[in-house]
Amino acid sequence: MTKCCLKYLFCIVVVISTCCSCSNTREKLLVSGCGWKQVAILDKATGTIEWSHPLNPGEDCNDVEITPDGHILYAYTSGARLITRDQQTVWDFKAQKGEELFTATHLPSGNYMLAICGNPSRIVELDASGQPVDELQFDTSITGVHDQFRQIVKTPQNTYLIPLMGKGEVVEMNKNKEIVNRAECGGNPFAIQILPNGNWLVSCGDAHNFVEIDPAGKQIIRNVGDDDLPDISLLFVAELVRFKNGNTLISNWNGHSQDKSQPLLVEVDPDNRVVWALPLHPDIVNISAVYSFQE
Repeated sequence: MTKCCLKYLFCIVVVISTCCSCSNTREKLLVSGCGWKQVAILDKATGTIEWSHPLNPGEDCNDVEITPDGHILYAYTSGARLITRDQQTVWDFKAQKGEELFTATHLPSGNYMLAICGNPSRIVELDASGQPVDELQFDTSITGVHDQFRQIVKTPQNTYLIPLMGKGEVVEMNKNKEIVNRAECGGNPFAIQILPNGNWLVSCGDAHNFVEIDPAGKQIIRNVGDDDLPDISLLFVAELVRFKNGNTLISNWNGHSQDKSQPLLVEVDPDNRVVWALPLHPDIVNISAVYSFQE
C-alpha cells in the first residue's frame, strides 16, 4: 500500500473512531484561514460544519476566538470584528491605511486586545463595547508590514510576547517598550501560547515545525517537525492549541505549498504520535487559525 493510501486510511479510521466516543460533551473547533473566506464552527468528531460566517471581499482571517458570552471574535487584516451567532455585529474596529491587523483576543479583564502591524506597530485595548481605552505604539525593526507578526499574547505580568516573523525569534516586551526577554526559534513564527509550566509553545510557519521554549534558559526543549510524523507532511505550521492532556493541535496551512493533499488539522500526543487529523474537506480551503471549545 502506498504512503498516500496509508495516510488517507489513517485519517478515515481516526475520524470514525472519534465519532464513536461516548463522551457527553462534544469538542467544537472555531476555524478560519488566510485565503478561505469563511469563519466556521466544526464538530471535531464528524468534521461537519455546524455554523459559518462569510468574510467580505478583501478580508483574510488569521485569529479566531469564542468569547465568554459565546460571541465570535476574529481579526480580518483590515480590522477586527465581534459578532453574535446570528450574524449580528457587536462592534467592528478598523485598522488604519497601510496597517494589517492579525491579533484579536479577549483578555481576563474583560477588555479586548488587538495587535496591528505597521510603522509603527500598535497594540490597542478595547473596552467591552469595542471602544479604545489604551494604545501602545512600538517598533519591530521590520520594515515590511506583512512580515512583522501574526498573533501576540499578553502575559499575566502585563508584558507582551511577540513572535517576530521576519526575525525568527520571540521577544517579550514590557509597557515601556523594553525587550525583557528574547529567544530564537527559527522559521517565521506565527503564534505563541504560554503553557502551564511557563514555557512558550511557538509555531514556526514555513520551517514546517513547532517548538517548545524554556524562556528562562532561552532553550528549545522540544522540536516537532516533518520527520517526526510518519505519513503526514507539515506545511506552514500556523496556530497551535495545547490541550490539558499534553496533546497539540496543529493548523497545517497549505497557502504556501503546491501540496494540497495534507490534512488541514493534525493532533499529536507528547510522543509525537498522530492521534487525530482532519482530512481534506470539500468546503474548507485551508486553516491557519483554530480555537477549541466544548459545547
